[in-house]
Amino acid sequence: MEDHQLTPELRQLFADGGKGRTLPAVLPEGELLRTEDERPAFWISFDPSPPGLWSAMRAAHRRSGLWPLLLEETHQPWSAARVVPDDPAMIDHFTAEGFMAEVWQEWVAQAAPQALAELEPFGALCPGLAEPGVPVADPDVVADWFAKSLEDRGMPLGLAAAGRGADALVATGWQGAIHHNEWQVPMAAVVRSWEDRFGARVVCLGFNTIDLSVAAPPADLEHALHVAAEHWTFCPDNVIQGAGDLRGYAEQLVGGHSWSFWWD
Repeated sequence: MEDHQLTPELRQLFADGGKGRTLPAVLPEGELLRTEDERPAFWISFDPSPPGLWSAMRAAHRRSGLWPLLLEETHQPWSAARVVPDDPAMIDHFTAEGFMAEVWQEWVAQAAPQALAELEPFGALCPGLAEPGVPVADPDVVADWFAKSLEDRGMPLGLAAAGRGADALVATGWQGAIHHNEWQVPMAAVVRSWEDRFGARVVCLGFNTIDLSVAAPPADLEHALHVAAEHWTFCPDNVIQGAGDLRGYAEQLVGGHSWSFWWD
């Protein structure tokens, strides 16, 4: 399949004008979404992403520099969303471990003693990051499978100038977790760590949601409890308004090949 040069619109997403970058297919019609001060944030298709297009764009990422996203629009159209892009290079200054420890300590300092039961078996003591999972499949294959399972929902395709999926959270200016953490940059550091330790890939973004594929999920409850603790610091609503405690939530993670997060 012959590659195509990036369109003039897509080139605007790159500081160097997208020199030398290509795509394997002609894209459907779409537009650049811009910030309030008219900076280009990301590209979005007008119509739902055709079957297989997410996977084709994912496979072409090294050549294009564009990470594909299925963009969920149930709560708010992306064209009306407030986006605040940042430089993904800023993610380098944060770590998943540091973010986890800070959130845990701040919550414990303000929580009533009886509330610590939500965090059993760890309680007030942050357990730190979980050990990496053991891959059961190629992360890209799992990501393609997960994207295919979501395509029936009729979501448009987004393209963000980002070196990896986690960086797309910052490049797009996604603000879905603003009521939990005002700045998406430290949270992107957490997702980078999940990419490295669990073969996670960012597949879908919504107004206040993220959906990841997972190629190396926890295989037993003990491991899943440590992963659940990370998820709680990243998205407390998932645990508290879902299973209600870490143990119940951890049971849902064992062997699961997708992680979905939503913020109230």
